[in-house]
Amino acid sequence: MGIVVKWLGHASFQVRADGRNIYIDPYEGEYAEKADLILVTHSHYDHFDTSKIKRISAGDTVIICPPECASKISGNVRALRPGEKIEVNGIIVEAVHAYNYKRFRSPGVPFHPKGFGNGYVITIGDKRIYHAGDTDFIPEMRELKDISLALLPSGGTYTMDNEEAAEAAIAINPEVVIPMHRWDTDPEEFRRRVEGSSNVKVVILEPNEEYVLE
Repeated sequence: MGIVVKWLGHASFQVRADGRNIYIDPYEGEYAEKADLILVTHSHYDHFDTSKIKRISAGDTVIICPPECASKISGNVRALRPGEKIEVNGIIVEAVHAYNYKRFRSPGVPFHPKGFGNGYVITIGDKRIYHAGDTDFIPEMRELKDISLALLPSGGTYTMDNEEAAEAAIAINPEVVIPMHRWDTDPEEFRRRVEGSSNVKVVILEPNEEYVLE
């Protein structure tokens, strides 16, 4: 069986593979199953719901997050900065950059400054899943290699919009891309932009729908 990726809504995902249960940015959706691994991209409440993390944590759950989040939760917490990686039960998690350089809370103050949060590349067997976190289309994305599945925000305001997310998808060149953090944007526009200019397959999920990466 392949890797089962469920979009829970917003930037929240559940990934099931090799008997392991991984949650990314717990916030939206239902959280009935305990986690082997939890990944948090940054400390904003809609990516870092501590009540959900507490609910799905067990004694052996590993929580990976940026340093800024580590002091706000208890348990087996591992803080990663971009460029650092860790292996947990055969799953390799590498933190990569995620930041804004063109979207600002106030003049000169980006919503997500460089170094504030992470994206992650998760390697499971021969598959590599990239969760971009909250970010603009940043130069570091062009350095990503051999991505099987990219999970890219496309909602605008705080992250890339459809146009930029499509440019990022084409630059990263994964096998498959799923738009997330969509707000009211039209994912079909994202699909047209990506599939019209590349061989990347776009999969559009509704909350609680799954995609099997084989």
